[in-house]
Amino acid sequence: MRKQLSYAALVLMAVTGMTACMPGGGTTTSPSATLSAPTSTASPSATDTLPPDAETKTPAPSPPAAPVTPGPGQGNVELAIMVKPSETGTPANFTLVCLDGVPAAESQHPDAAAGCTALKNNAALLNPGPRPTDQACTQQYGGPQEATVTGVVDGKAVEASFSLRDGCEIADWNAAKDVLGSTGGAV
Repeated sequence: MRKQLSYAALVLMAVTGMTACMPGGGTTTSPSATLSAPTSTASPSATDTLPPDAETKTPAPSPPAAPVTPGPGQGNVELAIMVKPSETGTPANFTLVCLDGVPAAESQHPDAAAGCTALKNNAALLNPGPRPTDQACTQQYGGPQEATVTGVVDGKAVEASFSLRDGCEIADWNAAKDVLGSTGGAV
């Protein structure tokens, strides 16, 4: 009888210890509920098979960037701009730094005043957003030029790419031409 009580006490302690380590802090009160088989028919995913404190080699996804709102901004900008004239051409690289819409001394931009003014007037200039699926774009080719702009506009991260592959992309390029600089040009 003593062996059976010792075994029962050991099982009860093990179950209690296991429920304390479960998500939710062990709020399950019935040992039989903890020992029952799962009833879910869904196939397990990677998160179902890993313990909560397991390390993975996959980095956590970045939080979605808050979109820059269209319209006038504060004019605080720090950008790195690269414009490639062609796939094999030498890219032009420069920086644009603005404080309250005025170019800072460290700007290395062909027309920093125009770039700062453009971004102060429209803070969302470098975030045209996803193209609507029902928008038709002319199939005209504007050239091989490509541009990449990364940095911060009014405290929000910006990462934009521009090209001249169709009418919609040409329109985005022309809207941002003052930021892209004289080497970016307009079509």
